[in-house]
Parts: sequence; C-alpha cells; structure tokens
Amino acid sequence: MRTKYLSLLVLIVLACNEVLAQNKSSTPKLKRSDFPADFIFGSATSAYQVEGAAHEDGRGPSIWDTFSEKYPEKIKDGSNGSVADNSYHLYKEDVALLHQIGFNAYRFSISWSRILPRGNLKGGINQAGIDYYNNLINELLSKGIKPFATMFHWDTPQGLEDAYGGFRGAEIVNDFRDYADICFKSFGDRVKHWMTLNEPLTVVQQGYVSGSMAPGRCSKFTNPNCAGGDGGIEPYIVGHNLILAHGAAVKVYREKYQASQKGQVGIALNAGWNLPYTESAEDRSAAARSMAFTFDYFMEPLVTGKYPVDMVNNVKGGRLPTFTAQQSKMLKGSYDFIGINYYSSSYSKDVPCTTKNFTMFSDPCASVTGEREGVPIGPKAASDWLLIYPKGIRDLVLYAKYKFKDPVMYITENGRDEFSTNKIFLQDGDRIDYYARHLEMVQDAISVGANVKGFFAWSLLDNFEWAMGYTVRFGLVYVDFKDGGKRYPKKSAQWFRKLLNEKKSN
Repeated sequence: MRTKYLSLLVLIVLACNEVLAQNKSSTPKLKRSDFPADFIFGSATSAYQVEGAAHEDGRGPSIWDTFSEKYPEKIKDGSNGSVADNSYHLYKEDVALLHQIGFNAYRFSISWSRILPRGNLKGGINQAGIDYYNNLINELLSKGIKPFATMFHWDTPQGLEDAYGGFRGAEIVNDFRDYADICFKSFGDRVKHWMTLNEPLTVVQQGYVSGSMAPGRCSKFTNPNCAGGDGGIEPYIVGHNLILAHGAAVKVYREKYQASQKGQVGIALNAGWNLPYTESAEDRSAAARSMAFTFDYFMEPLVTGKYPVDMVNNVKGGRLPTFTAQQSKMLKGSYDFIGINYYSSSYSKDVPCTTKNFTMFSDPCASVTGEREGVPIGPKAASDWLLIYPKGIRDLVLYAKYKFKDPVMYITENGRDEFSTNKIFLQDGDRIDYYARHLEMVQDAISVGANVKGFFAWSLLDNFEWAMGYTVRFGLVYVDFKDGGKRYPKKSAQWFRKLLNEKKSN
C-alpha cells in the first residue's frame, strides 16, 4: 500500500507545481550553456526503420519483415522497411550529418537477425552483420560521436516467432541473453552505453492488445482480422518475458564485461504523463493506475523486483505472471540509467471495471483520453496520438526521480511529426517550437534536481514509421525516398546546429 500512496502523493505534488511551468506564447530562447557542460545532445534511429538491406549480407527476417511484406494492408501506405533510408549503405553520410549538426552522441539499434539470422546460436552468427556495426561504431568514434546502442527495437527474429512464438515463449530469455553476450563481446570495447530494450510497453500494447503492430495479435472481439491472440493474457506473458530478458542481459554484462569495458547498461521506457480528468479522488486514482500500467509496469520490477500494486490488484484471474525469488533478485537494480521516450500526454478518468472481455487496456479501470470537455490537452501533430504537452516531459522525469530512487536518466526519444507530401519540405518551424519547449522543460527539471544526463531527438532521418509507413515524417533531415534516399537537412537541424555551436541564444 505504501507504494500506491506514494504514487498518489507524487501526482499531487506535481499538480501543485503546475504554476512553475506554464506554456509560453513564443518559442523559448535556449543556449547551450543552459545545460550542464557534460550534457549529451544526440539523435536517434532504429535498425528496421532506417537500415534497409533487409535481404542482404546474411540478415534473417524479423517479425516486421513478415508483418509489413506479407500483410501490406496493415501499413497505411502498404510500404515496408526493406530499403527504408538505405543507411546500411549510406551510414557514413548519416554520421557526417550528425557531425555537421553538432551532436556528440547517436542512438541506434542493432538488428538481432542481422547478427543471428535465426535468432539463436544454433542458426549461426552472421559475421557480415558484426562487420557492419563495427564499421558504424568506428565511423562514429572517428567523428567524436558516442555510440548509444539498443539491442532490441521491436524486430524479433522471425525464426524465434516461428519456433516458439517469440516473446510469448520463455525460451526467448536465454536466446536474448546469448545475443546480448555477442553484442557486448563484439562491440563493448567501444560502446559504453547500452540499452537492452526499446519501449517494451509499445511491444505489448500494439503487438498483442490492439494488434496494430507486429506480430499483429489481439483478441477477436478487439479486431477479427488479428492473427490470433488474447489481449487479456498474452501481453502480460510477453511483458514478463521482456523484463526477464532485460534482467538476463544485464546479468551477463555485469558478470562478464562491465568491469573491463567500464560501460553502462539501461533500458528505454516510453510513457506519456497521465493527468486526472477532474480533481476528484477517483480520477486521481485513475491517473495513478494509468501510470502503474505504463511507466511503472516496467520500472517497478527493476527497482523492487515486483509488479506495481495496482497491476497486482487489477489484473484478475491469475493473468499476471509472478517473479520467482531468484528472478526478483536478478531484476532489482538491473540498470545503470533509464532512458525515457516522451512524446505526448493524456487525461485519465475513473470508470467501472469491466466484467468480461478483459484486455490490458481495460484492466486499469481508467478511460484515457487526449481531451477534457472537448478541449485537447495540446495541439495535434500529424499522428492522432501525438498531442503536444511539453510540461509532461518535466512531470514524467520528476515522477521517476521521486518515486524510483532518483535514477540517472537520458531522454532517449522526443520529437514530433508532420505529414509527408510530394514536395521537399524543409521549413519545419513547428518542430523547432516543439523541441525548444520540451528542452526548456527538461532544463527546468534539471534545475530542481532531476538527474538527466542527455537528450536524443527523434529522429535524425525521416524513416519507415511502423504502421504509418512513410506517410509521416519525424526527421531533422528530409529523406527523398523517390530519389535514392537523398538527404536534405531541415530548418530544425540548423536550429540544433546553432544551439550546439553558438553561445548566443537562437
């Protein structure tokens, strides 16, 4: 109960501090000196979204290859990531762009099936894949750019999905451990910042509850076109195995590599900030439950070795797995830093718990909405889910600080999209405003004690945006997919360059 009351207290304290961070009408003026001297500024991508070369040099298929190529109707424009930005062949150009902008770090992900084509050691190690990432890492270091490597960004090897259902199978914990071991051994002499998983919450919600992303599973009452599934059971099994896979990878790193390589390992978690729909006690509790089922879902086990109390209380019928004493011990403290991916926020309203057709979305007994009394929480970007609420990044960071033992944090993703058009669009003033407002909130959180060490803009390049295909663009750099993937820095890239290379306010 103490943890539950602490969640409510943190929510109340942050609500009382609302006056400290009101939105301003004009774009904030920022200087590099507003941030600590050792603060890291970088940009981020992921393998399937930018690399291309999906069928080259021994890479095996992932569930995203299957999902997008076999079921093109599930992608808004029927596209896939088989070519994407062609970064596999153009990585030197991309590193040069990072350097020109002035970023001193690059967050990328490693394609599991490019290293292990079948996903496990039995299927063999692909040396060409190791060579590619060695070349990328060396190119980054030659330009003074720190590599931040993520080992899993949603692209489960199809071989493991076929063998035992991917993350539905407990076997994946050991297979991910073996894969992580290869990564640490091959790249850890130069990579000093590792993330095991990216957004496990998105994996369980979109892959196994809504079915909108690979592998496209959900309950038939949610979507009869899903390829099987149960949105009230499978997401919790998948989430459990993701957490254990993270713990197993961290254990390997700490036992075999950390002392000699002197690196750090963490995880990248996503969440919006959940505000109560009204000031009622019921809606405040609903907001706390919403946080329990999103950010706390994956953070709590890494701190206490247990699931959040609200999850234990609300997930009825034995659907929530439990950790053994040994697993709990492995998980406690299994991070050196936490990555936070923040884009948007929402309101939570208390609603009666459902008595049938359970899913992970209904279990919190909270209605989550982007508007209150018809007024949206903030302006909408291109994607329907992306309502712009800069203060949410501050509140989420401070929530993590107060509730979870003041962890070292990096903002590992933050950004907004615009619709893709037939014209080359470089004047992205709305994106500049988005970044300026969010960075201002990050700086404010640091000023009151949040241990935030860096910020990564999503994304360096326009890319394959999952179920949205190429219909929206998040990049600081425009990519012309109709002309060989030519790169054109947008105004936002120039804004970052000015911020990072001049002391004067921009």
